[in-house]
Amino acid sequence: MSDSKTAIIIGAGPAGLTAAYELLEKTDIIPIIIEESSFIGGISRTAVHNDNRMDIGGHRFFSKDDIIMDFWKRLMPIQGFDAKDDHILGREKPLEKGGPDPEITDRVMLVRTRVSRIYFLGKFFDYPISLSGATIRNMGFVNTIKAGFGYIWSVVFKKKEDSLKNFYINRFGAPLYKMFFEDYTEKVWGINPDSISADWGAQRVKGLSLSKAVWSIIKKPFISKNNIAQKNVETSLIEQFIYPKYGPGQLWELLAEEIKEKGGKILMDTRVSRLHIKDDVICSITTESNGTECVIEGDYFISSMPVKDLVASLDTNVPSGVACIAENLPYRDFMTVGILVDKLKINNKTKMKTIGNIVPDCWIYIQERNVKLGRLQIFNNWSPYMVKNLENTVWIGLEYFCNEGDEMWRQNDEDFITFAIDELNKIGVIAKNDVLDSVRLKVKKAYPAYFGSYAEFDKVRSFLDGYKNLYCVGRNGQHRYNNMDHSMLTSMEAVRVIKSGETSKDSIWGVNVDKDYHEKK
Repeated sequence: MSDSKTAIIIGAGPAGLTAAYELLEKTDIIPIIIEESSFIGGISRTAVHNDNRMDIGGHRFFSKDDIIMDFWKRLMPIQGFDAKDDHILGREKPLEKGGPDPEITDRVMLVRTRVSRIYFLGKFFDYPISLSGATIRNMGFVNTIKAGFGYIWSVVFKKKEDSLKNFYINRFGAPLYKMFFEDYTEKVWGINPDSISADWGAQRVKGLSLSKAVWSIIKKPFISKNNIAQKNVETSLIEQFIYPKYGPGQLWELLAEEIKEKGGKILMDTRVSRLHIKDDVICSITTESNGTECVIEGDYFISSMPVKDLVASLDTNVPSGVACIAENLPYRDFMTVGILVDKLKINNKTKMKTIGNIVPDCWIYIQERNVKLGRLQIFNNWSPYMVKNLENTVWIGLEYFCNEGDEMWRQNDEDFITFAIDELNKIGVIAKNDVLDSVRLKVKKAYPAYFGSYAEFDKVRSFLDGYKNLYCVGRNGQHRYNNMDHSMLTSMEAVRVIKSGETSKDSIWGVNVDKDYHEKK
């Protein structure tokens, strides 16, 4: 009889896959990953439609943590030769000596230039918003003066940060908050920022303010474009990032293959329906696949499934208060509409060269108030290999934020795609006659939200920590809007805790808390 122990890992996203790999590398524990869907990577997957690839949500591979950067680069080395679009346009990029050629090799990270802007009133504004020359021209003299005095007022008279609204006002002033934050945030979350916890700001936009955004413009010419580390640059102000040739899913699919080669197991299209408990430890799970149930025993259980679903799956009498909080934890669901067009109507007025002279943005925040569209991705600019016909078509992704079961979610694909195309036409981004192909994808529980019963989440965390062999990791596993690298770090820390025999799980929950490299806006 084997003495080896088993870890059941729920979810094959970045957190679950990282946990499995770390266990195989650093322990004798055998991981079994249970994945409900038919694809690897969770929200970080690459979807393929008629040979055009979509990055669901947009994933820059950048981290201030060297362990994470080295992890990614070991799986996929940085390019040593020009990518297709760089070669065509004669663009210079920092190349890795001895690195692979993306025109020959698929297992390669590209170095990409970060461009993302705000589209508002038919004009482009800096992202994050700043009082640059372009912003002043677009806003007009009167609005600029109001914004300037509003910011000064916010510096002198700080508001109590008891909501996301006050969090933003303290950093940008009330006029800029009303213009650039309030409506867009309500699009994303379906609720006004005055009802959202400031914890979301602390998690995602902690360190940036108007002054830092302006300062970044001043020092931009003096920042080396050959240093991908960018240690002293705010995360949302980085100039470059690395990116898998075929999108984020490519990296996670490679990692999944390595896990299987090292002896780990991955069960796809398999749902965890129950977690069975005995003497304050989880002893097994029940899974369902193709109508068949199966009980799998384990020694350790690492969960990246939504906390709401995890608590509901526990085969025990959960205290009513904890059950109620978990049941009412809010999430925001997500839909992407992929649209292939001959060309865009918006013009490239930047100095950046692009194929077909399309705008150079990886993504554009749609601030226009007369449409429900939240963000627009241009996959040509993420990687030239994401688009089947790079030189003659533009492949874009329209991002909508919604609630599972609401009117947008229920609308059939054909009608919703027509609606989305009409919205892009309305704000002057495309012409309807230029559409060549389209598709819609849905993602449940894409974003854990920071309102409603979230205010009492600590009670749920305390309850779950009471199970000695249960470890919650990742974005949904901790109900925390983690970046991809922070989700990975929670799993690395969980494996360290398991290996060391520590009983406290505070260090796992503490990843990305009170750090100075949060995602910024």
